[in-house]
Amino acid sequence: MATETETDAGTPRPPSTRRSGGRRVRGARLPLLLGPALVAGVAYLDPGNVASNTAAGAAYGYLLVWVVVAANVIAWLVQYLSAKLGVVTGRSLPEQLGTRIRHRWARLAYWMQAELVAIATDVAEVIGGAVALNLLFGLPLGWGGLITGAVSLVLLAVHSRHGARMFETVIIALVAVIAVGFVVGVVVAPPEPGAVAGGLVPRFAGPGSVLLAASILGATVMPHAIYAHSSLTRDRFAGSRHSIPALVRATRWDVTLAMTIAGAVNICILLLAAANVPHGTTTLEDAYVAIRQNIGPVIATLFAVALLASGLASTAVGAYAGGEIMHGLLRVRVPLIARRLVSLVPALAILMLGADPTQALVLSQVVLSFGIPFALVPLVALTARADVLGVHRNRAVTTAFAVAATVLLIALNVALLWLTFSGAV
Repeated sequence: MATETETDAGTPRPPSTRRSGGRRVRGARLPLLLGPALVAGVAYLDPGNVASNTAAGAAYGYLLVWVVVAANVIAWLVQYLSAKLGVVTGRSLPEQLGTRIRHRWARLAYWMQAELVAIATDVAEVIGGAVALNLLFGLPLGWGGLITGAVSLVLLAVHSRHGARMFETVIIALVAVIAVGFVVGVVVAPPEPGAVAGGLVPRFAGPGSVLLAASILGATVMPHAIYAHSSLTRDRFAGSRHSIPALVRATRWDVTLAMTIAGAVNICILLLAAANVPHGTTTLEDAYVAIRQNIGPVIATLFAVALLASGLASTAVGAYAGGEIMHGLLRVRVPLIARRLVSLVPALAILMLGADPTQALVLSQVVLSFGIPFALVPLVALTARADVLGVHRNRAVTTAFAVAATVLLIALNVALLWLTFSGAV
């Protein structure tokens, strides 16, 4: 039997036929439609962001503030396109690709690279939670990773049993903890405004700064968030009585709010490190100690609590994204625990083997940056097509900006490859 968004043959109907005559969104009702972007936005506040921005601030001061700003501007456009795809078509990006990539081996290869990205994501998130538990309670990193993974299962169970809205509420509450924990230090010990303004001028200072810039981009424009956002809007607005134009407008507000919060927090993390963490500091543990010495134990504890909330929230969203990627591309669903173990085991292995957690966090973000083109190129292509989005397809200027962003990200990744294999970094 055909669904609302599919014909009997499984081909999506023209978007203009779906809920075009539904209710308009009044101002008082707008907050009720917010939420999916705030959940997807957790990907922009995960421990990988904390590690990358802390490392950038400690190593180069305010030099890379402009990278954080640029990354969040790009992220706004990317997340809006992903959310719009899910709203208009009622299908996620992985589902769209699973339908269009017809050769089984090509679809499998595409899934494998997306799965690698999901694993790299989980490495960052589980390690971040483990480090936070170690800072707060002295727990060994291995046990901290196990606890982080277990809590993520609980959060995913909330989504399974109570639906998208309750899951959103829990994740948004954790986002509030993250925001307070990372921003309060900048409020208590504000940086020099002139130095911050100088960091808005685009420039690098050697290969090391390029590596960190790629890490920041990988931590900000995250592939799994691109896949997940279309799924989140699909789940949230399935059967909505509101019209598609109304939902698209609400989505723009949702993405704007989420990216404003994420961008502000990421900048604050870099500023906090630039002003209070000594040059040469390479670990989150050392950054915590420096913040404790320079600003006080209360701010340091809030920093660690925010890092913990970041790890718990982002690992749950990351696992949700991994499940959607597998379902959309391979057309199979696996038990929640099995799906969780696929990406949890590598993270635990890194912790058990005694690898430097902060270095693992930063390098995981570089891996994520290489996965960006595989998610971003098809997203831009699909959202520009009238046969996919109908009247809601991208305008020419939107597509132009999206293509420019894609080219920029790919060029930076190529430069990073050259620097890495040439031994420059």
